[in-house]
Amino acid sequence: MTPDEYVEAVLDLVERIPEGRVMSYGAVADALAERSGRASARLVGAIMARHGGSVPWHRVVTASGRLPPGHEREAQARLRAEGAPLRGAGVDMAAAGWSPEEGM
Repeated sequence: MTPDEYVEAVLDLVERIPEGRVMSYGAVADALAERSGRASARLVGAIMARHGGSVPWHRVVTASGRLPPGHEREAQARLRAEGAPLRGAGVDMAAAGWSPEEGM
């Protein structure tokens, strides 16, 4: 998979995350690792920072549920509007976490 194809795969996966649910940067990387040969949460974060504006970027958070740095208020408002279970300043990962294996 080329770097451009990986960017597209990340964005396609983020598009599939249902409203009110989230994935961590690492979970996105892990979901694509076998197909892409890459498994870097940091790379997913960089892709989201550069290219994520056209997808539901607010649904990608840290493994602990922290919201995207620098965009916490907007992400929290969007997630609240979607009915995502929030905990403190972040997301309740146990309740909101989503995996592509759950189906669509």
